[in-house]
Formats: sequence, C-alpha cells, structure tokens
Amino acid sequence: MAREADIVYVDELNGTDDSGNGTRENPYKTAVYALQVKGGDIKILIQKSLEEGYKDISGAALKKAKKRVEDLANKAKKEKLMYEKEQKKLEEAYEKEQKKLEEAKNIILTQDPNLSPASKIKIRNAITNRGKRVKVSGWVHRLRTQGKDMKFIILRDGTGYLQCILTGQLCHTYDALTLSVESTITVYGVINELPDGKKAPDNHELLADYWEVNHKAPGAEDAFTNKLNAEADPSVLYEQRHLVIRGEIASAVLKVRSRVMKAFRDHFDSKGFTEVTPPCLVQTQVEGGSTLFELNYYGEKAYLTQSSQLYLETCLPSVGDVYCISESYRAEKSHTRRHLSEYSHLEAEMAFISFEDLLDKLEDLICDTIDRVLSHEPTRKLVYQLHPDFKPPERPFMRLDYKDAIQYLKDHDIKKEDGGFYEFGEDIPEAPERAMTDQINRPIFLCRFPAEVKSFYMSRCKDDRRVTESVDVLFPGVGEIVGGSMRISDMNELLEGYKREGIDPAPYYWYTDQRKYGTTEHGGFGLGIERFLAWLLHRDTIKECCLYPRFMGRCLP
Repeated sequence: MAREADIVYVDELNGTDDSGNGTRENPYKTAVYALQVKGGDIKILIQKSLEEGYKDISGAALKKAKKRVEDLANKAKKEKLMYEKEQKKLEEAYEKEQKKLEEAKNIILTQDPNLSPASKIKIRNAITNRGKRVKVSGWVHRLRTQGKDMKFIILRDGTGYLQCILTGQLCHTYDALTLSVESTITVYGVINELPDGKKAPDNHELLADYWEVNHKAPGAEDAFTNKLNAEADPSVLYEQRHLVIRGEIASAVLKVRSRVMKAFRDHFDSKGFTEVTPPCLVQTQVEGGSTLFELNYYGEKAYLTQSSQLYLETCLPSVGDVYCISESYRAEKSHTRRHLSEYSHLEAEMAFISFEDLLDKLEDLICDTIDRVLSHEPTRKLVYQLHPDFKPPERPFMRLDYKDAIQYLKDHDIKKEDGGFYEFGEDIPEAPERAMTDQINRPIFLCRFPAEVKSFYMSRCKDDRRVTESVDVLFPGVGEIVGGSMRISDMNELLEGYKREGIDPAPYYWYTDQRKYGTTEHGGFGLGIERFLAWLLHRDTIKECCLYPRFMGRCLP
C-alpha cells in the first residue's frame, strides 16, 4: 500500500498546475504535470467530477500521461540541443566579427597624391560639380551594405542628399564596419550622373576614393534608429523633436517655411511696406483677457503679446504701411490640431484704405506669396513632395457675408451641438466653419461679423451698424488662417468700444492718441504662418509647421 507521501492528487475540474502541490487540499490539474514534477514512482488519484470523487488513475490514462511526459522531455532535450547549437554559432559569429574588426583596425586609408585636389562643396552644388573631384561633409542619413565590397551611404548636409559609394578597402576599415546612422563623415571622390534605370537623389552618385569619420554616432541600444520609429507615440515625437527634424518630411517643412517667410517679406517689400519689430512684453490686451499669459514685470502686471496690431497702427503716421513677423502668445487651453500657445504672426496695417481695398490687398498677398514660393524650383519640389495635389488658389476669392453664412449653415443642415441652428448674433465655432469651408472647397472671405462677437477696435459698417468691417479668410482643410478688419478711426467710437468690453482706457492712452493726432480710415490683418503652412503642405496639425511647438503641457525641448 502506497504511503500518503507517495500519493499525488489530480483534480481535472478545480486543480492547478501553476500553483498546486499535489496534495488533496491543493491538487494538480493534469496527470502529465504531476509525473513531470514528482517523477514516475508515484500513485496518482484523479478526480473527474465531485460525484465520483478521487479514484486511482486508469492504466490507459497513466500510460498515455507517461508517453506525453516522455515526448515533452525529448522535445525539451532537442530544443536545448538546438539552443546550445545556436548559441555556439552566435559565439563563433561574434568571435569571427571581433577578429574581423581587429584586423580592420590595421587597414589605414590614405589619399592618393596623384589625384587632383578635392574642392569642398555643399550638396546643393553637386550637380554643377559633376565630373570633378570634390569633398562633401555631412550626416549619414541612410546606410546599406551590398556584398563584401560595396557600401551605399546617403549623405545629408542640410542642403540636400547625396548617394556615396564606398568600394574595396574603403568599406573594410574599422570605421566602415562600425559606421552608424547620424555619424558625421567627409567623403572624397567624383560625382557622376547615373545611367538610365538607376535611381538616387538628383540622379547622381559620388564614387569615393577616400573618406574619414568626423564623429561616430552610437550604435546598439542607443542607436538613432532605436530613438524614433514610424509607430512612435506623438508625445515621444514631441519629446524627441530635436531628432525628428532631421527626417526628410520635417526638414522639408522647415525649408518651405523659410521660403514662405522670405516670400511674405519680398511681397511687402515690393509694395513699399516697412518692417518693424514690436515688443513682446505688453500691458494691454488685444483679443480678450482669457488667453493672456500674465507675468511679473519688475513688480507690475504684464503679459506676453497676443498681437502686435496696436503697435503697428502707431507706426502708420511714421513709416507708412507697415508689417511685422513676430511671435504671438495665446493661453489656449486646447489640444486641437489648429492651436498653439506660441505662433508666428504675420501682421500688417495700412492707412487711407477702404474695406474693399483691404480684401483686395489680402487676396494679392496670399496669391503673390504662393506664386513667389512656387517660382523657386527647389521649394516647388518640396511643396509637391509634401502635397502632390496642391493647386494655387484662384482669384477672386469667394466673398461671403456672415449673415449669408448663417443661412448657408441652415440650408445645409449644419447645426449646433444641442441640435439647434445658428442664429444671427452668435459666433460660428470652428467645427461648423470648417464644415462649410470644406463643402464650398475654395478660399472664402467671410465678412461683416456682428460687433458683439468681434474685438473692440473694429469699425462698424456704415450701412448696417450691427456688423463690423471685418473678415476671416477661410481655407479648405484648415479653416481660418487670417483675421482682419478696418480699425475704428473715430475717438468717441473707440472709447465706446473700451466701455463695451469693460476695458480701462488709461493704459491705452498711446493707442487712443492715434485718433487724436491726425486720424484716418485704416485697416489691417493678422495671418497665422503655421496655419498657412498647414494648408499649403497638407499637414494634419499646425504643430508640424514650426520648429519646437508650444502648447498646453509642452514647453520642451
């Protein structure tokens, strides 16, 4: 008779192999596991149902369980042998690689003194230097080895991309064998145009005769490719933005942005405008107090500017039509794709104009800027690389009064969140405005908003005092990119505006003085450069259109 210590309990209903110990109180679930843990010299009592209780395992079941244990043991043995074999192969490969690396340290490259001196060039000048011996420095953008004696490197220097080919001893050195992406190198050789059927940036490649490492980026776990990947969470991409901008898309956006800024400036220069640089630290508000960033300025309350408009207006009597491109700040507690806490703001003010003049000048600015951007061939290529279906806007832009927009929303069943329709006097939020713009699918001048939903400085229409001479420029896919208006020229009307908005006029004395010392009809606008770029380049969020985006919860890097 078996001792109690030799008896193992198996409960197929309530037992557990993971935490059981084979006792009656804590049985195993399977006979196979019992045999694996306790060995073959045991007595197994098995319970298949509470009614039957524990019984001796049948001979057939025990035989089947022992066969399964044997099969599992043989499988484990084979797997162990395979693992040991694989480990041995890996160790041999590692030793072979280490030996190869040690031998590679003995390969010392030298320049051939019989070759002509290499001219130092930027990649942007590679086409005009084909057939000549050159040297190019940059970052290893991509890296690929082909066979034993050829290595392809896509080199990046910020001005373009160049395929470089290392052959023979050039790709057998220690540096070549351990080269990693984002290392900085200098390559010497001749640039030749590629034959038909082969592809590379600018359809040419540099066949190297010598190269050297300036600085080697880390490999293994700290490699650049382990920092970022296509599936990375947006928060990781923002955290690693300093690395993201090295990518082809991000760098293309930044290059287009630079050309767009130049095009804006060139447009204004051609029209006789003067550029000024207003202050960012202010003690007045422009667009309402709820989005002000407040700070302590030597014991006084001050803010980061929401807009430079008021300062630009003061420049009109001094320098004439005026503009600025500077940062504006809005404490927007929002994570939408069209809001930033800090953004680049193009603003302009013009004197002795009418509302129709303002609309015409806005249309001219947008269309002329696009024409200037697309006339620069390198930028044109980048625009269509990022937005293959881009079509320049056609003139004239659609003019749509606010009251007609309210009717459009009703006619097309675009409702408020509560299911009701928008009525005259209500502000039209982003979502219905975007829906309308996307349906119309062309640039829109949305004009003449009610005074109650616009800023204190906007002048009222003479034929309808309920509304202002105001305009929002709406573009499909992004919504509002420009806001503008005629400014109040009458002092009494301006004072009424202060009063309506509950603004103390005292800090605005300098702004009010513009209506005291030679007032005139004047107007202006503000354009969000990131929104303009998002439309031009078909970006999903304006956060992609600036160098280091700032929004709620993000002030790094």
